[in-house]
Amino acid sequence: MNTKNSYWYFTSAILKQQCQQILDIGEEQLKSQKELGINTDATTFGNKSKNNLKNASSQKDLSIEEIKNLGLDNDNIYVRDSEVTWLTNEWIYDLITPFIQKANQQAGWNFIIDHFENIQFTKYNSPGGFYGWHNDSAGDWHARYKRFIPGITHKDEKLDNVHGRYTLCSDYIGKVRKISMTLNLSMENSYEGGNLKFDFGPHIQGERFKVCEEIRPQGSMVVFPSYEHHCVTPVTRGTRHSLVLWALGAPFK
Repeated sequence: MNTKNSYWYFTSAILKQQCQQILDIGEEQLKSQKELGINTDATTFGNKSKNNLKNASSQKDLSIEEIKNLGLDNDNIYVRDSEVTWLTNEWIYDLITPFIQKANQQAGWNFIIDHFENIQFTKYNSPGGFYGWHNDSAGDWHARYKRFIPGITHKDEKLDNVHGRYTLCSDYIGKVRKISMTLNLSMENSYEGGNLKFDFGPHIQGERFKVCEEIRPQGSMVVFPSYEHHCVTPVTRGTRHSLVLWALGAPFK
């Protein structure tokens, strides 16, 4: 799906003090979970983490097509190296969601959205914290959330014949991710690398690959359709902290 604006951004939209408050909450929660023996390593669909896959690949900057050309199985390549925890603080939603609504209108998408997921606090450590090429949702019927019923259904999507997601949250059922948001919590000079990068595909009019430098300043945010392919390039120095939030709605028709 091609749109006039592939993403929308707000530079230094959130105050530094607010960023620090969120950082403190996220770091404390990560610390508490580790003390309880809870694994904070991020996973992708199908539980793809660096700890449970055969190939701890160094091919962090390769596309899925390039990985296949090397004879590697993408299902056995870890595509993400970061820590995550989930936030549900109401004041953080109140702070962020108006920008998502504003971007949806100003970018001209006008997608129908009616729910927000839990907020993901993400920490990319150096050296090498990254997130390979992916999209957050195809946005069609196949990408809808489905009910997870213990003992009957399974999180392994191969049992379902369609590419969907299982969830225990009734508010997600039948919906898809339509809009994604990333908020940069870290000071610009506190890390190197760790850039959000887009691949708008070969049919885009103009530049196909775009490094989103607009959100390097602390408190800056980018909003984009969840079907856009993107990655986070490896962090080479320092630590990158971000918040990610997804807006849900009925599948695109």
